[in-house]
Amino acid sequence: MSESHPMDGVHALIPSDQMFDGARKLRAAYEMKPDNPLYRSEFGYNSRWGVEACYYCLDQWYEQGLSPAADLVRLFGYDPQGKHCLGQLGACEAEMVPQFEEKVLEERGEYEVIRDAVGRHLLVFKGRRQGFMPEYISHPVRDIKSWEEKVKWRLAPSSTRRFKEFENRMSTARREAAIGMMITQDMVGGYMYLRSLIGPVDLLYAFHDMPELIHECMKSWLDLADFVIARHQQHITIDELFFDEDICYNHGLLISPDMIREFLFPYYQQLISNIKSRQPDRSRHLYVQFDIDGFVVPAIDLYREGTGMDVISPLEAAAGCDVVDIGKKYPDLVMFGGIDKRVLAAGTEAIDLHLENIIPVMKARGGYVPTCDHGVPAEVSLKDYRYYRKRVMELGG
Repeated sequence: MSESHPMDGVHALIPSDQMFDGARKLRAAYEMKPDNPLYRSEFGYNSRWGVEACYYCLDQWYEQGLSPAADLVRLFGYDPQGKHCLGQLGACEAEMVPQFEEKVLEERGEYEVIRDAVGRHLLVFKGRRQGFMPEYISHPVRDIKSWEEKVKWRLAPSSTRRFKEFENRMSTARREAAIGMMITQDMVGGYMYLRSLIGPVDLLYAFHDMPELIHECMKSWLDLADFVIARHQQHITIDELFFDEDICYNHGLLISPDMIREFLFPYYQQLISNIKSRQPDRSRHLYVQFDIDGFVVPAIDLYREGTGMDVISPLEAAAGCDVVDIGKKYPDLVMFGGIDKRVLAAGTEAIDLHLENIIPVMKARGGYVPTCDHGVPAEVSLKDYRYYRKRVMELGG
């Protein structure tokens, strides 16, 4: 006799017709159902929490008539949020507890040197922290000694401060699962984590010169992630594991495939295996998504082989990623992004041509969520962005 489980979203999924609309539509994209209406979203936007950090055009849009109180979901035709993110494991930086004290270290005219929450020294505009790329002066980890003294203890998995409000967080996650929301464990990927500790240039040398340091850092990454996710899995089944990785630039991988296989994949593989072994609902597929900027084509086969990656984003057209070509080559790969942000600033005719070459083909394929291929730049007018959203809705159903 087969064992039955309650359809509570934790031990078994609820029926599709009982799911929250956004969740049902998003799940259809992950299930690669062809010719389904496309899930409507945007890069960096969360319609439940109002995350707008990737709209670099907002100040200009306000000048063009957008009300600061505008409901962007309604205005731009986004679907309701379809996933719930568990957090607690970073995004672009290591998840330190406690964080470094943020402070101004030096004033340099219209600029200032600050120490940020993960111990980096940055040169920024005086009084500004967002909307531009700072100059990175130094990072907290230079060798084993600085790693152990400054950082390792901040990544201790069992810190009680790490689980503040934990029961409330899990109660919310269970409520979201009960209406069919995809439960996503978002986290900093290994490369992004190492880069935040050591720095983008020094890290490249460290892979060669200090391999033991890299492995020590990655062991702490794995210990922390595994401990936190195991706590989450006492309450919830995870639908998706989402890594912020950014291991490519506009010509391909930043480090060699051999380095990725040596320094990253063993830790990813162990974490994914551990998560699958602990799932309350063992029958559910665990989607593995990597968010990788730049020209990702050289990474796709590598990451699919090494991690089972079955979802990728944001497919930057500006870096040479052709979402239609990639979709044809990998018909079972779920894809987010691929809309060239530069085209959105080029007027309605260019937008029409671009979308008509992408949306119908990808809708027929399935497994695609059209979004801008990164943050919406300041050059995009409110009028053109609204036109783009209208055409996405018309072409995507």
